[in-house]
Amino acid sequence: MSYAARRPFGAQAARSYATVGVQTEVLSATPERLITLLFKGARAAIAQAKLHLQQNRIAERGQAISKAIRIVEEGLKGGLNLEAGGELAANLDQLYDYIARTLLTANLNADAAQLDVADQLLANLQDAWQSSVDPTSTASL
Repeated sequence: MSYAARRPFGAQAARSYATVGVQTEVLSATPERLITLLFKGARAAIAQAKLHLQQNRIAERGQAISKAIRIVEEGLKGGLNLEAGGELAANLDQLYDYIARTLLTANLNADAAQLDVADQLLANLQDAWQSSVDPTSTASL
């Protein structure tokens, strides 16, 4: 078998390259940058869910939304320090719950508008985070 027949090409090669790039970025990231990456990952999963919704790929939509919910609940919400964070952390905790419920509703009802709501909330939080805590990340996104 020739090299050309064995090498990945097209979408698979792009996914492999992206996976390596993300892994490298995560391993070298500061804690502040990791939060930025979580926002980016959740929003990317929502974008995938929107595409799957448009193409009526129900299982793939569910997987993408589940991924976004996991990132919100385990990564963003799970990273909150409710004791040290005071009222701000409590408010974010409630907002992350709302975003997760909105994503779940979007999946159950095949509702693109609910995906947009969740994405816009995450975009606003991401913008605020990047401008106040991780300003160097805006150049690389």
